[in-house]
Amino acid sequence: MKIFLTGGSGFVGGAVIKSLKSDHEIVAMSRSEASDEKLIARGARSIRCDLESVAADSLEGCDAVIHCAAHLEEWGPLERYDTLNIEGTRRMLEAARKAGVKRFVHIGTEAALFYGQPMRDVDETYPLAFNSPFPYSRTKARAEQDVLDANDPSSGFETFVIRPRLVWGPDDETILPAIEGRVKAGAFKWVDHGKAETSSTHIDNLVHGIQLALTKGASGNAYFVLDDRTVTFREFFTRYLATVDITPDDKSIPGWFIRGLANITEPIWRFANIKSPPPVTRLAAHLMSRECVLTDEKARRDLGYLPVMTVDRGFSELLEGRTG
Repeated sequence: MKIFLTGGSGFVGGAVIKSLKSDHEIVAMSRSEASDEKLIARGARSIRCDLESVAADSLEGCDAVIHCAAHLEEWGPLERYDTLNIEGTRRMLEAARKAGVKRFVHIGTEAALFYGQPMRDVDETYPLAFNSPFPYSRTKARAEQDVLDANDPSSGFETFVIRPRLVWGPDDETILPAIEGRVKAGAFKWVDHGKAETSSTHIDNLVHGIQLALTKGASGNAYFVLDDRTVTFREFFTRYLATVDITPDDKSIPGWFIRGLANITEPIWRFANIKSPPPVTRLAAHLMSRECVLTDEKARRDLGYLPVMTVDRGFSELLEGRTG
């Protein structure tokens, strides 16, 4: 299969290339020479285009698209979320249709359902948060809906959404570096002692779910892809930081306080047009202080998904990699 990949320079896209390159031809979107070199080293063929200009000719001969790219940053110009997450996804869909692509696999997120509320036993019937106060959440919600609406099996164009939660594992460029940086700067505190429970997704499990969606599943559907069990934030981050030989201290702040602080400071930062992020963003404050327990029964039923990496083995392998 010839696959067009976006986000190949990132954590998820890089893992996709590593896993699929031996069985498939991977053509990856690239915006620079540095990105070209990184993609080629990982085993993909780079093609120069971006989410703001991609056209059908860049996808010529491709059977499937795996759309990993998104504007993930917690802070920055609001218009970038719309430009990349919504408009960029629409351009990818249009280019894929015109190029005759058969399958479009979009990497979504549980954050597309999130407007600040606790989530418990949530499945794919839970409504998308189109009016979320968090720009990442509302733009990913809109993008996901556009992907599902584009599903048209009668014309040979099938769309799927794979939703991970709290993606972690080897070569993480997002979560672990951010938490590690806060601990080293003396800025890390547990929220409500880290007692909130959460689902998570090891990178190997996410890639496995993506691979299954290339040939299986009911098109026009979203699927949660999760680890074998839930964890508390306390367990997750204690074990994750241990893989880089860091032990966080025991300081904790109440969830209501951190949410209130973020709700006050972020609008001030926006109004003053301050380029650096506030001490904590609203999205981070709410995500870290709310439980998020999801179910992947639908993926298990439709895709035949089962986790290929357990939580315990994933952490053990990261520790072995550090000490080996």
